[in-house]
Amino acid sequence: MRSDTPKGKDPDSHSPTLREYHRLLWSKVLPNGARFDLSANRPGAYLYHSSDLGIFFLTSDAAIRTFRSVRRAASVIEQIPEGEREAFSRQGYTIGGMMLFPGNRIEGMQTINQRRGTHPKISDRLDLTLECIRRHYLGEHSPLGETLSRYGDFFALFGDFAGYVDYFLLHDLVTDDFQNVRFLTAFADFTTPAIPQTLEEYRSHRRLSLEFVAARNGRIAAQTH
Repeated sequence: MRSDTPKGKDPDSHSPTLREYHRLLWSKVLPNGARFDLSANRPGAYLYHSSDLGIFFLTSDAAIRTFRSVRRAASVIEQIPEGEREAFSRQGYTIGGMMLFPGNRIEGMQTINQRRGTHPKISDRLDLTLECIRRHYLGEHSPLGETLSRYGDFFALFGDFAGYVDYFLLHDLVTDDFQNVRFLTAFADFTTPAIPQTLEEYRSHRRLSLEFVAARNGRIAAQTH
């Protein structure tokens, strides 16, 4: 995704290849049988959908957190050879490490991408975001609860948590019965740090993250054939 991105720019917003991958992959039939086709032709919008289902503006976000630029993780990251850091980042920017979320601001509040990146209990991690989404479908409280509720019409498209997971091919981050999230570090109801605290914890987080990306890339490949 980085090869067609201007130097110094973010592939999430500046890679034409990534946007086209997203458009093709996630334009498909919803659990209710309706088609959810995405367009890249609306000026100022990353991806756009308009139908009887509603109007939706979607943007890309990197789902895999390397923590390379996080000051609070510096003492751990500096122990990792640069080659390993770069390999982790490169693999994370394959399509299996990317997500779409609603990108329009509502009432001037942060979007999902913005809030999950700035909330200290989430720190941009997909597994923790997914736990918040699971709780949203159950009507339970979470650190992203208020933000997710503003985009309730989007999440309603998928019916329930299992429908959401199935649509975006996130099966490898949840248990087989869709009842629980498979966390990338120890988790205790959002009381444990979102940022890995030790080298051992970071390496485990990285290994599980890469396993998820590889598995999701496999699911994406299977969907497209």
